[in-house]
Amino acid sequence: MNVLGIIASGVAALFITVALAKVARRAALRPHAPDEPGGRAPRAEALRAAGGATVVLGVGAAAGGALWLGAADDAASSVAGLLAGAGIAAALGLVHDVKPFRAAFRLPVQTAAAILVVCLAGLSPAAGALAVLWIVLVTNAFALLDHVDGLLTTVGLVTAAGLLACAALGEDSALALLPTALVAGLAGFLLHNWHPARLRLGASGAQFIGFTLAASGALIQAAAPPGRTAWAALPVLATVALADTALVLISRRRAARSPLRDTDDHIAHRLRRVRVTVPGTSVLLALWAAVPVATGTLVYADLLHPAFLLLPLAGTVAAVFALLRIPAYAPPRTTRPRTTRPRTAARRTTASTTGAAIPSAAFAPGATGPAPGKGTASASARTAARHPTVPPPPTGRSAAAVAAERS
Repeated sequence: MNVLGIIASGVAALFITVALAKVARRAALRPHAPDEPGGRAPRAEALRAAGGATVVLGVGAAAGGALWLGAADDAASSVAGLLAGAGIAAALGLVHDVKPFRAAFRLPVQTAAAILVVCLAGLSPAAGALAVLWIVLVTNAFALLDHVDGLLTTVGLVTAAGLLACAALGEDSALALLPTALVAGLAGFLLHNWHPARLRLGASGAQFIGFTLAASGALIQAAAPPGRTAWAALPVLATVALADTALVLISRRRAARSPLRDTDDHIAHRLRRVRVTVPGTSVLLALWAAVPVATGTLVYADLLHPAFLLLPLAGTVAAVFALLRIPAYAPPRTTRPRTTRPRTAARRTTASTTGAAIPSAAFAPGATGPAPGKGTASASARTAARHPTVPPPPTGRSAAAVAAERS
């Protein structure tokens, strides 16, 4: 393993990402004509959403160049498979940015990319199956964090730093190549992704970051020395992403909503409802991620007992239950039920209350109304304004004349 080559790949990833992000930012801020003469949003918004391509190109170019120069000779196949799988996930996200599609089409491609990583790493069938499930789950969990400026970038940066430390402590430290390049690339992109974000990761950058973190953790765990508790330490590094996914699934299950329908019910959305600012949300979740990452790294290095992992896990469970108490959905509208009666019944009711005592002869031509002294129910009926209720006159006379006669 070439330590200087890995360090050089990190420096290259930093400069390439910063340079590409600067170019993308200038293109996004340049005035564009509207997409349609009607005055729709300019294409600059699409350029801002494609900012994650700068992370993909910067990290991929730096890691690929270091791999080609022999910086990871002892684990070249594993690193190459990891880089290829992350590239497939990034391409999938880029297609989703151009034309969104459902998760049913995304999961098979992610599974195929995870199988490619597992096969090139030479894992056993049992370990490979678990690794594929882990990669697909954690990839989507991290991708769901991309809903607030700088959130996924900061949490991914903290998680990649933990993976870098674990890879450097393991036997196959060449697996630190991609986490090193990812740490440097995310640090450079954070300058443009911090609130207010000039560039956003989009589905391409989010899928790339999530897949790289998930696959790196699976391969580092598979290559860990037998004496280390990697099976318990490394999964803790994805605590925040998994907690956000669990919060969303539980909340939508309680509200009888579809689990695949994306709404404002994530951790960051709930923190915003209790008046936490957007930068404060990113910092708070980054600190939350730093606690299990530091604990897991120290446990992996045999500096702490594995029982200490229960502390961040218990705190995360308590935080999820506390966040569930923050309302995330608008209350349903309560509409007063409209009671409709058949027209025939309404006519019968009107006839019985207004003219039941009026003989049929009164409606003959030339009739002047009921005889004096024989008032009907309609003559004594009163409205809320204390005026007599007068039915429509059948003889063509005005309602005022009929009321004057009856008074």
